[in-house]
Amino acid sequence: MKEKQTLAKLRQDIDAVDDHILELLNERARLVMQVGAVKTENRSDFHVPSREREIYDRLTAENPGPFPSEAVLGVFREIISASLALEKPLKVAFLGPNATFSHLAAMQHFGLSASLSPERSIPAVFEAVEKGEAYYGVVPVENTTEGMISHTLDMFMESELKINAEVLLEVSHFLLSRTGRFEDIKKVYSHPQPLAQCRKWLAENLPNVPLVDVASTTLAAQIVAEDYTAAAIASEYASSIYNLKIVKARIEDQVNNFTRFLVIGRKMAERCGDDKTSLMFSVRDEAGILHRMLEPFAKRNINLSKIESRPLKKKAWEYIFYLDLTGHIDDPDVAEAVKELSSCCQFVKVLGSYPRARQ
Repeated sequence: MKEKQTLAKLRQDIDAVDDHILELLNERARLVMQVGAVKTENRSDFHVPSREREIYDRLTAENPGPFPSEAVLGVFREIISASLALEKPLKVAFLGPNATFSHLAAMQHFGLSASLSPERSIPAVFEAVEKGEAYYGVVPVENTTEGMISHTLDMFMESELKINAEVLLEVSHFLLSRTGRFEDIKKVYSHPQPLAQCRKWLAENLPNVPLVDVASTTLAAQIVAEDYTAAAIASEYASSIYNLKIVKARIEDQVNNFTRFLVIGRKMAERCGDDKTSLMFSVRDEAGILHRMLEPFAKRNINLSKIESRPLKKKAWEYIFYLDLTGHIDDPDVAEAVKELSSCCQFVKVLGSYPRARQ
């Protein structure tokens, strides 16, 4: 009897806390609406990524526990997402269709209250943002197993859009089917990237089953939803949407399989203090040019986290370099290094400075 009374009292206390949280959420929402009115009056940007990062950093630093800091981030991501929707619907284009990993990355970064719009291709995502049909776009740029995604890099040659953020998504591939039984699988559908990322597992477990490339993991799930003899490699989220059973979870060959996504927008992100800058440039073909292009960063102790080269399509045997460095273009050392780099380049283009993603 005493145990029941204690449990009832604890539940009453939890209800009281929940009521207080609800009261505070609505108080916060009213303040957000006032902020939105001020922004409208001053014609200021209604979404400021650096402000979001400031909120997340402050809350996680001050969190005394036992509520985990990672959960604090998740809760406040949804609070901020809903708050932004009160100011103005935040439309975000992503490489669709729904239930792709780009969709999951968009949800992870912008929350469930954002208006997420699937696009048919990476160029279509860029076009939606350029035309103002979406405030931001989300596109994949590299995978830890398969490397850089050339279509995204090539788009920056023509586009003036800026990278506003990066999203790191742990990619887990699930083998899905209508029946959930290995013995029923006569063919496997998926996008070429997941098929490549699961190559070893497929060879060992389904060696004689044909693999069929399709445009997306979502399309694979849609096909399999109508075919009892097929399986799809897709996300766990796709299984719930298309009513598929999990034959085998996490079939990717590499345990730490991450895909990096870029958030693109029309303006440069403000400095937050933990930034990354991405550049694109072309160098003249001269002796020692590679050493000269790295020297401006080395002598200023600027960390370079990635260098990637791509053929310049308009000229044979000439290359475009993509470079990621630690720091913001407004940092004096970074600005001076980029200016010095320009002296040995045919052109230099700053693709964006943006908050560095947390792993």
